[in-house]
Amino acid sequence: MKAIRFLSGVLLPALAAACCLTACDFFAFSNGSGTIRVGFPQYLSSTSTRSAQALPDTNDFILSVMDGKGNVIYQGAYGSAPAEFSVQPGSYTLSVVSETFDGPRFDAPQYGDTQVAVVSAGKTSCIQFNCYQLNSGIRLDFDGSFIDEYPSSTLYLKSLQGKLAYGYNETRIAYFPPGSVSLVLQSGAEEQTLLSRILESQQILTIHLSASTSPSVSSSGARTSIQIDTTRIWISEQFRMGDDGKGASPATAYSVSEAREHAGETDVWVSGYIVGGDLSSSNCRFTPPFSSRTNIAIAAKSSCRDKGACLSVQLAKGDIRDALNLVDHEDLLGRQVCLRGDLVEAYYGIPGLQNIKEYRLK
Repeated sequence: MKAIRFLSGVLLPALAAACCLTACDFFAFSNGSGTIRVGFPQYLSSTSTRSAQALPDTNDFILSVMDGKGNVIYQGAYGSAPAEFSVQPGSYTLSVVSETFDGPRFDAPQYGDTQVAVVSAGKTSCIQFNCYQLNSGIRLDFDGSFIDEYPSSTLYLKSLQGKLAYGYNETRIAYFPPGSVSLVLQSGAEEQTLLSRILESQQILTIHLSASTSPSVSSSGARTSIQIDTTRIWISEQFRMGDDGKGASPATAYSVSEAREHAGETDVWVSGYIVGGDLSSSNCRFTPPFSSRTNIAIAAKSSCRDKGACLSVQLAKGDIRDALNLVDHEDLLGRQVCLRGDLVEAYYGIPGLQNIKEYRLK
């Protein structure tokens, strides 16, 4: 049994260097001119500042070895891999995963790693798989005020790959491929997207849900705290229904960077500087002349010239397009604007704002 335990705490470079080949179990792939050795490091329990996280038996991990042309050299259980494999010198991609994962499921963390080995004649290439969590997860925690306010409603966690119903008595973590995940409240035939978050691999988000019973309660936004261990990043966030919080008015408008992290939220205010237009899937024009009236780009700074830091804005036909397009109004470059609309994960290749209902120039 090659059972391993991955320890909590930050993985220090010195610790990684200390995990030498003699501390690992290896399979060797060789053809007489080059060898690849593959294994898992054995972390010492004394390095942990929190309790260890037990992971699946590494014998059951799925090992894949491919050459530089994408040809599969080996695909199967790590515990069943042959001791030697005949290979030619060259570049090889090696990966391990604890299980297959292609859609949302409860209690389904997927661990793995990918490494590249360059095999030379007469040399040995040693690979260590560090095995981080590859998918992301969400767990909901309900305050009594939320349950009292929505006793017969249904909550869903939804992504492009599917959705999971999350009952008030549910305690498990729902796992999703990295990307945008939305929390949807269904009351009768009506659905309301409460929030959306873009999660990366290793992240586990806990959302504490409560309901405001007073219309005068206000919030300065979600309070977030982060704790890190070797294989997971734990995030905790508060969400209160009924609060007049971030994005609810021009005074509390999302910044561009905040808006980029809240895809899926509707009818919210975003503030930024008009920096460009003529958007395409790969480009954005930042200097006149402009040729398209259908879109603009806004950024946190008026000096921004990086499309990747912008928020794309759709200008639908009508008064708002007539007022904000850069073909007719080059003088708007560098002006600050507040826009009310719906945040989307991608519009012309970057997070965007669509269905603009109102704007205010500053």
